Amino acid sequence: MNITFIGGGNMASAIIGGLLQRGYTHEQLRAVEILPAARSQLEQTYEIKTYAAASAEALNTDCVVLAIKPQHMREAAVALAPLVKNTLIVSIAAGIRAADLSRWFNGHQRIVRVMPNTPALVLAGISGLYAMPAVSAGDRTCAEAILGAVGETVWFEREDDIDAVTAVSGSGPAYVFYFIEALEQAARDIGLSAHAARRLAIATFTGASQLAAQSSEDAATLRERVTSKGGTTERALASMQSDNIKAAIGRAVKAAAERSRELGDELGRG
Repeated sequence: MNITFIGGGNMASAIIGGLLQRGYTHEQLRAVEILPAARSQLEQTYEIKTYAAASAEALNTDCVVLAIKPQHMREAAVALAPLVKNTLIVSIAAGIRAADLSRWFNGHQRIVRVMPNTPALVLAGISGLYAMPAVSAGDRTCAEAILGAVGETVWFEREDDIDAVTAVSGSGPAYVFYFIEALEQAARDIGLSAHAARRLAIATFTGASQLAAQSSEDAATLRERVTSKGGTTERALASMQSDNIKAAIGRAVKAAAERSRELGDELGRG
């Protein structure tokens, strides 16, 4: 499968690198990127062919990955539409609904919408995928292979679920960084050095996440195993419960999902 990326930013770069590690050849991958510095970086790092603008040659491919900013998507799609025939289109642009993409691409139906997240930059991401009804099983396999090069994939049969995916995993890394930031600050406040605080916070979060991923037990059970009656963990969790931390997290995720729906409405105009 030959793949053309429209946009050569961080996420596109990560996917290209992941695909090359999975056995794709340099000749199978290409990118359209308007910024000269970004084009040069892609060429030097991955030895792939790049283009300063979309062309019939660049779009003579099996799959087009739209990796441009959401606010520029409508303009780009309208310009690309005459060059895209019966090609699979995979969009990783946040908020842009498949139906709006289809409309901008003159009714094109082979569209998969994806919500990746930034751990993809270290090949540890997770992506939610939604396919329009016209997308074949083979197309689904292709889309899954592309995003699978940078992490895990989960399919959803309702596009509305992508708003929830955005709120949970798309925005989720920021929540994790926020918690690490708070844990680091707390460690410094009780006397630890900045270096030690950072190492302890990150390693604890990484280790706990790996334990959860490798365990057959749910997070609640794992939490209970760490919480001895009358101990330090119980005291800390009681403090969090009194501050309604879990409810606050739930409200935050709901707010993110609502904003995702709003962005879909805003970005889909025109």
